[in-house]
Amino acid sequence: RKGEKYQESFVFFIRISTMSYSLEDFSNECKIALSKSSGAEGTELVRQAVEKACKDNDFIAAYFPPDNNEERKLIYKDPELGFCIFTHVYTGAKTSPPHDHGPSWAIYGQAEGTTEMTDWRCVEKPTQDSPGLVEKVKTYKLTPGMAYAYQVGELHSPLRTGSTKLIRIEGMNMEGVQRDAYMVAS
Repeated sequence: RKGEKYQESFVFFIRISTMSYSLEDFSNECKIALSKSSGAEGTELVRQAVEKACKDNDFIAAYFPPDNNEERKLIYKDPELGFCIFTHVYTGAKTSPPHDHGPSWAIYGQAEGTTEMTDWRCVEKPTQDSPGLVEKVKTYKLTPGMAYAYQVGELHSPLRTGSTKLIRIEGMNMEGVQRDAYMVAS
């Protein structure tokens, strides 16, 4: 009898551990985390969920099929909290200047390829007439399965030397939101 119970538990564990991570699971984990805390504690839990999605081969296959070549594709928008989940497919090299996400936080998750990220410190605030000035704080690599959270106002810039696939979550849909411009201080 004791062995039968162990065997049933083991089979149950295998079934659970091999179940794939669905968009519903992913978005629910994010919603629960952000409902508990909209600050750094909540975004850290969301970052962990993004890593989980980036490590799930079935999730990646479902949301990055061969015909998905869109640089920005909305796959989920929460009707209550407003956060959005996007897939990003970059073919070839791609870079962005130092930026933040305006009034929102953002989490980048690496599904495929490598992104070199640089964090920046603002040394001069932008004005209506000129971009803000930044200086480099650190550079690091995001490789498949990794995710990094940027809180409101945190400046960063990605550099991709080859093709990449990302999952990104924004606290709100940033499409059409005006953001400040920044450039590297000389």
